Amino acid sequence: MPLNPPPGAAPRRSLLADRNLWLAFGVTLTVVMGVSSVAPVLPDLLRVFGLGAAGPALVITSFTLPGAFLTPVLGVLADRYGRKTVLVPSLVVFALFGAGCGLARDFHLLLALRLLQGVGAAALGALNVTIISDLYEGRERITALGYNAGVLALGTTVYPALGGLLGHFHWSLPFFLPAVGLPLALAVGLWLSCPAPAARPELGHYMRTALRLAATGRAAGLFAVTGATFVLLYGVVIAFLPLLLDQRFAAPAWAIGAVIASASLGTGLFSSQLGRLSARVPQAVLMVAGFCLFCAFGVLAPLMPNLFWSVLPVLCFGGGMGLIVPGVQALLAEHAPMEHRGAFMALNGWVLRLSQTLGPVLGAAAHAAWGMDGVFYAGAVLAAAMAGLTALLAARRGRRPGR
Repeated sequence: MPLNPPPGAAPRRSLLADRNLWLAFGVTLTVVMGVSSVAPVLPDLLRVFGLGAAGPALVITSFTLPGAFLTPVLGVLADRYGRKTVLVPSLVVFALFGAGCGLARDFHLLLALRLLQGVGAAALGALNVTIISDLYEGRERITALGYNAGVLALGTTVYPALGGLLGHFHWSLPFFLPAVGLPLALAVGLWLSCPAPAARPELGHYMRTALRLAATGRAAGLFAVTGATFVLLYGVVIAFLPLLLDQRFAAPAWAIGAVIASASLGTGLFSSQLGRLSARVPQAVLMVAGFCLFCAFGVLAPLMPNLFWSVLPVLCFGGGMGLIVPGVQALLAEHAPMEHRGAFMALNGWVLRLSQTLGPVLGAAAHAAWGMDGVFYAGAVLAAAMAGLTALLAARRGRRPGR
C-alpha cells in the first residue's frame, strides 16, 4: 500500500490503522506534556522552594526558551539528515532530563534540567507534523493533521487533570511523566517508517531555496495566520479570560479551568471532521470560518450573563483552533517540497513560540488602553482582519493557473 496516494484521493479506510500515524500521535502527546502536566503544581513550588511570585513562571520559560533558538536549526538538520535522526535523540533528551526534574531538590538545578528538557522538546512540535505531512498527501494529509489536532486537544485536557492528581500526592510526581518518551523513542527507532527526501542538495543551494520559498507572499501569509492565532490564544484566552471570569462571576479556580478546557472540546470536534469538511469546502475557506469563530468569541465573551454561558464563546474559540491550525500545517506542507519541509514546519513552530511570548504583552497593552472588555474586542478586530487576509490569500491562490 503506497505511503502517498494521489492528491485529492479519498482517505483509505485504514488511515487510523497506520502504525506510523499512531507513533506521530505519540510525539504530539509528548509535546504538550512539558507544560500542561506540571502547571497544576506550580503553586506548590512557591512553598517548597520559598520562591517569589515570579518563580514558577521561570519553570515554564526555562522550558520554552531553547525552542526559540533551536527549532529552526533542528528543522534544517531534519531535512538534511532525516526525521528520525533528529527525533529519536530529542525524545531521549526530553525524557531523561524531564524525569530528572522530579529528582531535583534545588530550584536552580530544577531550572537547569528544565532548560535541557526544553532542548529535547525544541524539535518535537515541528517534527510530528512534518512526518505526518511526509506520509500523506491531499485529503489524507488534512484528515491526518485534523486527527493530530484532536490528539493535541486531548492532551491539553487530560494532562492538567493527571498532573493535578499526581501532585496531590507529591509535587515532584508530574515531572516524571516525560519518562514515557524513552519507550516512545525506542518504538520510533524500530518501527517508524516515513519517506525521506530523494536527494540532499548542497547546503548553500538548500538555504537559498528555503529562503526564497519562505519569502513568498503565500508563506508569509500562512506564518501570519499562525502568529495571530497564538497571539489570540495566549494574549486573550489564557492571559485574560481567567481574569474576566474571576471579576465578573467570582469563579473558583476549578471552574475557570473547566471553562478554558472546554475549548479542547471544540477543537477536537472540528479537527476530527476536517477531512470530510475539506472534501466539500476549500481549506482556506475553512480557515476564514475559523477566524470568524475567533471573532465571535471576542464579541460574545464579555457579554455572557453567567459562568455557564461563558462556555459558549470558548467552544467557538476551540472550534476555530480546530479549523485553522491543521489547515495552516497542510498548506505549508503543500507549499514546501519534502527536502525543505522540516525547515518550514520548524519556522512555523518558531513563529508559534514567538507569538506565545508576545500574546500576553499585547493583551496587557490592550487592557491598559481599553480595559478588560477592550482586550476581547481588540481580539475580535484582529480575528476579523485575519479573516480578510486569509480570504485574500485564498482568492490569489484560486487565480493561479492550473489551480
